[in-house]
Amino acid sequence: MQDGAIDMKRAAPLVAVVGLGKIGLPLAVQYARRGRQVIGCDINPGVVETINAGKSHVREEAGLADEVRSLVSMGLLSATQDTVWAVRQADVFVVIVPVIVDEQHRADFAWIDAATASIGAGLRPGTLVIYETTLPVGTTAQRFRPILENASHLQAGKDFYLAYSPERVSSGYIFRDLQNYPKVIGGIDEASAAAAVSFYRSVLDAGMISMPSTNDAEFVKLIETTYRDVNIALANEYARYADGHGLDVAAAIAAANTQPYSHIHTPGVGVGGHCIPVYPYFLMQGLLEVELEQEEPQQSHLLLPRAARQINDSMAEYAVQRVEAEVGTLSGQAVLILGVTYRGGVRETAFTSAKLLLQALSRHNAAVYVEDPLYSDVELRAMGYTPLPGGAEQDVQAIILQSGHDMYTPASFRAFSRCRVLLDGRRALDREAIEALGIRYLAIGDGVKPRSVEEATATSPLARVGGNG
Repeated sequence: MQDGAIDMKRAAPLVAVVGLGKIGLPLAVQYARRGRQVIGCDINPGVVETINAGKSHVREEAGLADEVRSLVSMGLLSATQDTVWAVRQADVFVVIVPVIVDEQHRADFAWIDAATASIGAGLRPGTLVIYETTLPVGTTAQRFRPILENASHLQAGKDFYLAYSPERVSSGYIFRDLQNYPKVIGGIDEASAAAAVSFYRSVLDAGMISMPSTNDAEFVKLIETTYRDVNIALANEYARYADGHGLDVAAAIAAANTQPYSHIHTPGVGVGGHCIPVYPYFLMQGLLEVELEQEEPQQSHLLLPRAARQINDSMAEYAVQRVEAEVGTLSGQAVLILGVTYRGGVRETAFTSAKLLLQALSRHNAAVYVEDPLYSDVELRAMGYTPLPGGAEQDVQAIILQSGHDMYTPASFRAFSRCRVLLDGRRALDREAIEALGIRYLAIGDGVKPRSVEEATATSPLARVGGNG
């Protein structure tokens, strides 16, 4: 490393955070409240203006708004659209720009490539660059390193440090997770890894886990996320088995998990979010296939992750079949999806199972409506949904709870006097309270063996007469 190398022992190196989204802004706040001066970088002018005005555009994190207001007033936190300028000021750069996937589930690096080129354009000798975005294995060393070196005319490992440390936090709990979860760190060389460890020790209280390389650290994140997807798929398979054999999967899983080597997750109508439905594709695809832009990914030995994705995405269709087996054909019947967010209480819709439910119900020719207390009707329409019109509760024949919002209580369903069945896709409601309203309660894996559509149609009228109390 040249003479300009950053000395991590000196007081308060200036930190720049690229990407001020739901994770990036809390990270910037975490560093600033540990005494670091932080410049946040984002291409969205509205985000920059909001932060510089001392306000937070991220709603889910408790205490975040107060922290932003305080840190901005103290001069420890600011924001800019000019990443090149910020790089010329900063000693440490943390990059948390998203990598999205296209309709073929292939990684799209456009945003993070652009951010990397901007960093390279202003990069100074001695700067530490850390990527926290979840990436296919090999991306930091094989894709971002050349972009940084070509733009800066500097050499990684000689003129600047380069490391990877995956974010391991959940929306709504980021500050808690930063404190409790060890920080996994890998560098392109030992000096880069040591510089990253030194930085994180200065801004976090969590333990540190050093990996042999950036590739290894990237692999860690993909392993832990794919494990969850595969585990949920296994739980969903158990649930479908339970439904076919008159068993209660929830009770069985709870009992099995008292054995210390069993950690079965919870079944449901699908898996959503920025992480779990996406990152298994990074693992299956690999950087080589991304770089070669192959139309068809090479077959890998990762058969379980591939099957898990198919199983979890199929649960929406399975849920619709469960409902139809109870009430008969859904053709022309009004069905309500409760909640469009991927997780209860979080205003995020990335890869939400509500979309899969909408598609499945549409294939069954149902009239599909949605309701979500976290979004206005205008916002729901913009996302491609049809909000439930006022006074239309009497038309609803079936309800599928997709998001486990706390606002949904048994009292929420009293107006649905002709609703014949409610499928609780997240086991968020009380069965007895729902059935006390005269509504049939179903859950994935509750042991109620599905009938055929023909059988249900023959034994159930298309519309129930009378109220549900």
